[in-house]
Amino acid sequence: MSVGGGESNMLMQLPVLEKPVLHDHPALHSAASSLHVAIICDGNGRWATSRALPRSAGHRAGAEAARRVIRSAPHLGIHTLTLFALSSANWKRPPAEVAAILEMLQEYLVAETSHCLDEGIRLNIIGRRDRMPATLREAIADSEALTANGKKLHLRLAIDYSARHSIFQAASKFYKVTALSSEAFSDVLAEVQRGGSTDVDLLIRTGGEQRLSDFLLWECAFAEFSFLPKRWPDFTPQDLRDAVKDFEHRERTRGGLPCEAAL
Repeated sequence: MSVGGGESNMLMQLPVLEKPVLHDHPALHSAASSLHVAIICDGNGRWATSRALPRSAGHRAGAEAARRVIRSAPHLGIHTLTLFALSSANWKRPPAEVAAILEMLQEYLVAETSHCLDEGIRLNIIGRRDRMPATLREAIADSEALTANGKKLHLRLAIDYSARHSIFQAASKFYKVTALSSEAFSDVLAEVQRGGSTDVDLLIRTGGEQRLSDFLLWECAFAEFSFLPKRWPDFTPQDLRDAVKDFEHRERTRGGLPCEAAL
């Protein structure tokens, strides 16, 4: 899979492995207990090319990185994790490549749903579904229904996703509603995206690029950004920990004054 104009990122072949051994810092865990972290998982193709490997090798390595991050996120106190997997813009790629990605997504859902159940992970797919095969839509619905009660982590995979399209859908649904407010519109947008949504606290992008690529534009209005040069297959739980720790030291004013200036 690939991320908004970036490199391919396959989340579909995640094997079930042991839980990572993590040594949590209590203060970090407590401070981050309600964080929504979103990641643009960029750089798989370039990672493989730089090693004279086929792109498929980059996909497999990217899947390993995704598995590690998903396993480690709850240990860092992250409540919601959104991974950008396939951009709507990627339909410009060869049809065979897109079809293979969608087929592997279905395989992933079948293989990983039981793991999500065991680990208390609630799984949602955000993005368009009208261009997906019927069997894939059914697999998504089944996985979402089975994991709906997961409380440990809300995992959202953005598949055939475009923030502009989601906002347009929400605006179309909201049309003719008289009591217009940004809060009410946010609720409609969360409904359109399925599974609910919250503002992104921390947006991480790997691969060296520094752009949003049509990802969670509304939800990232006040997000803190972290752009990393390393490519997604090289991203580790320690990188996630470091990003969250750095986030906790940032002062988020949301347009107001820093605490000391307001005194």
